[in-house]
Amino acid sequence: MNTPRNEDRPNNNPSASNIATDQVITLAFRRSLIVIALVAAAFSAAFILWRLFPSPTHDPTHMPPLAKVTSRSDHTIAPPHIPFTRVTRQAGIDFIHVNGADGEKLLPEAMGAGCAFFDFDDDGDQDLLFVNGSAWPWAKTLNQAGQHAIMALYANDGRGRFTNVSRGSGHDIELHGMGAAVGDYDNDGRVDLFITALGANRLFRNLGNGHFQNTTQSANVAGDDDAWSTSAAFFDYDRDGDLDLFVCNYVQWSRETDLAQGFQLTGVGRAYGPPVSFAGTFPYLYRNNHDGTFTDVSEAAGVRVRHPDTHEPMAKSLGVAPVDLDGDGWIDLVVANDTVRNFVFHNRGDGTFIEVGEAAGLAYDAAGKARGAMGIDTARLGPDDALAVSIGNFANEMTAFYVSRSGTMQFTDDAAPIGVGGPSRLALTFGLFFFDVDLDGRLDLLAANGHLEEQIYKVQSSQHYRQPAQLFWQAPATDRLSFVSLTTEQLGDDFFTPIVGRGAAYADIDGDGDLDVVLTQVAGRPLLLRNDQSLGHHWLRFKLIGDEDNRDAIGAVVEVRRGTQVLRRQVMPTRGYLSQVELPVTIGLDLDADVDEVTVIWPNGKKQIVHDVRLDGLTVVKQP
Repeated sequence: MNTPRNEDRPNNNPSASNIATDQVITLAFRRSLIVIALVAAAFSAAFILWRLFPSPTHDPTHMPPLAKVTSRSDHTIAPPHIPFTRVTRQAGIDFIHVNGADGEKLLPEAMGAGCAFFDFDDDGDQDLLFVNGSAWPWAKTLNQAGQHAIMALYANDGRGRFTNVSRGSGHDIELHGMGAAVGDYDNDGRVDLFITALGANRLFRNLGNGHFQNTTQSANVAGDDDAWSTSAAFFDYDRDGDLDLFVCNYVQWSRETDLAQGFQLTGVGRAYGPPVSFAGTFPYLYRNNHDGTFTDVSEAAGVRVRHPDTHEPMAKSLGVAPVDLDGDGWIDLVVANDTVRNFVFHNRGDGTFIEVGEAAGLAYDAAGKARGAMGIDTARLGPDDALAVSIGNFANEMTAFYVSRSGTMQFTDDAAPIGVGGPSRLALTFGLFFFDVDLDGRLDLLAANGHLEEQIYKVQSSQHYRQPAQLFWQAPATDRLSFVSLTTEQLGDDFFTPIVGRGAAYADIDGDGDLDVVLTQVAGRPLLLRNDQSLGHHWLRFKLIGDEDNRDAIGAVVEVRRGTQVLRRQVMPTRGYLSQVELPVTIGLDLDADVDEVTVIWPNGKKQIVHDVRLDGLTVVKQP
């Protein structure tokens, strides 16, 4: 006999029916809560995957091939042979970076630290400083090196051999350091040093004889104790003859907020969290008071950007490029922000700035999206003297290459058509700068690369923790910019040593005229690369000494005229990510030694014709 189903039975008990109905509703409600919880968890996981893999959301273990990027390039002239030789240990560099990693995967551990080339002892050659991190105070182990972590200052003997002179220098202290800025802020003829950090920043006044004095408190530039400062730049924003200071701040971070969010790398474990999960910040702008002190003018000067809806701080800044964008004689600022739009602070010439990044076309990518921006640099390029702004971005995002012509502040991102976009797409680029690698008179582009996650290859086969650097050579062109990504055939194997690249800088360390390179990496040794090109190209090198302007002549421009061609280079040590390049300016001339005229345009706008220029050597120019 068939037993009738419940729904087939007559309902002779109304109260029982109501109870059954309530049970159904309760069960449905509980199931809805479970579904909502699962959806929320899925969104959280998808968000972290979006940060790590901003390409289309498929199974990250089987990522589809990236769309082909069409590039234009000139193949009529083959790139030259420009071998680099790894000389880190040979040159006496034994520094090992400490990031404090102790298993908790805290975001500052992944961001690395920078470096600086500067002549701290004024002996005519370029010395080298490495910023260091530190062990966390709660760490189980002291640090990877087994000893206290301090910054490392190396004195150059003029031939590319370095001696560690950190101990007793005055800045041999422990802090979770990030970046460096160099500049003679008190105009006494000695280059001083500013160090950014997680926590209070530091200013070291150069006393001479290898000694520095910590003047942070008296100068009023420590910043907030709970801030996280990154790149910084000395520059004269008000053209009063001394160096002011701009300091980028990244995100509002604490160990508690980081650990509370439970970031995960699918199938691996805890991951470094994306910056979108942390609140934004404001940068600092300090005006030099001519007496060794500074005043924080960030609010009054207009460099504090708030979110239009929440009115909360918006910046998540990692790089800054001081440059005169519109040729009006006043230095503007382009700020690279991580996962929020980039800023352009246009200098009004009255002590204030207006933010115009969106109007200038530098805020977003071509699709109107913010990218994971890190290092930044600018240069005058090509036959029409175009102003270029290049920004290194996160993995699966092309390096940006914005170009503006005819003195306008209207930029377009030409990365793909000029040959930089496609080859840079897979790399996660931090350090980045323009320099003339082969002294042919055209500026090339170097990028230092490295991922955040050591086991990233397990979830995205196209990515690796350690990544080789890239060098984009600017090809000769008559009507447009064109870059070629160089290979081991041109640069040799040493250049492509995979590292967890972060900061990058250049200088002529051995006095042979060409520019050598150093790259820093997370929790490891830096990579010092000697430029061994032997193309026979001529060059000019200038050291500028200001009088009415700042002593380092930061912001000055050197122009070399050769017929209808004009080569322009700015004195600006702040380039890339957390780092500083040498103050002297090198200008390649290729095989032609003829120069018609050399002009220096000082930061105050006055021009000086330079006579008795030394070919293939250094010319010192003093402001009259």
